[in-house]
Amino acid sequence: MLIKSDHAMAASPSVLIIGAGELGTAVLSALSAHPARQGGPLTVLLRASTIASPDPGKQARNAHLRSLGASLVAGDIASASVAELAPVFRGFHTVIACAGFGLPPRTQTKLARAVLEAGVPRYLPWQWGIDYDAVGAGSAQDLFDEQLEVRGILRSQTETDWVIVTTGLFMSFLFLRGFGVVDVKGRVVRALGAWDARLTVTEVRDIGRLAAEVVYVPGGIERRVVYIAGDTLSYARVAELVERRFGGEWKRELWDREVLRERLRADPGDGMAKYASVWAAGKGVAWDLEQTLNAQRGIQTQDVESYLQEMEV
Repeated sequence: MLIKSDHAMAASPSVLIIGAGELGTAVLSALSAHPARQGGPLTVLLRASTIASPDPGKQARNAHLRSLGASLVAGDIASASVAELAPVFRGFHTVIACAGFGLPPRTQTKLARAVLEAGVPRYLPWQWGIDYDAVGAGSAQDLFDEQLEVRGILRSQTETDWVIVTTGLFMSFLFLRGFGVVDVKGRVVRALGAWDARLTVTEVRDIGRLAAEVVYVPGGIERRVVYIAGDTLSYARVAELVERRFGGEWKRELWDREVLRERLRADPGDGMAKYASVWAAGKGVAWDLEQTLNAQRGIQTQDVESYLQEMEV
């Protein structure tokens, strides 16, 4: 059976965005502003309690989403079943999953099955991150095995088109103290695995822009993994840029695989150590800029050096 596509559509497809955190809002903003958009409704899925909340902060966020042209629809992806989610998804041409952190295990496989049951023509799953195929099963971060399972579910069928946007590390995560690479407050820069090891990072606004590009200008992108990047650089280069930007004395530390194994032996539930261990292993965490969608289409993205310039000293 032929895979359904938006190539022949005169109007832009209807899009449902699951979640409106940092990523979901960036994706919505980019979709709303994309020059190739020809109408086509935008909808954001939120918990009913979030939509109806009297909290001024939540009301303001909901108003911002509406100001970007989005309608709000209620649904709880954590608690709802496949049978309950499928009717919510049905009728949308494209579903984009932008919620993942902190959700119960099996949520992403449930979403994939609900999308297929609903007959959604196109799906961009919660796979914004590293190359899980290259990482493989049984990595230090057990949550990544579910990501591989999602890929298997999507690859096993031909009714729904899908695109996985592989972003590398979110740029802000590089500076998250708990992750460990750059601790601005403690003035420490660490390498995961080795100083000459590389990692790919992308700023969330650029992730949104390139997701919108995939939606509105697919250009033959169907049933495949695409790579994007803001920067691919070594930990040594990260340290150099951080030290240049902030000045003063900085400590450099190496967290190699054995150091991280010891952390996990001491605390097997240390989620950040699990993440760091995957990056220290060095598989699927970096790719050349030349192979990215943004490079191929001449779309400029933010690199680490310019991101640092926006950070307060």
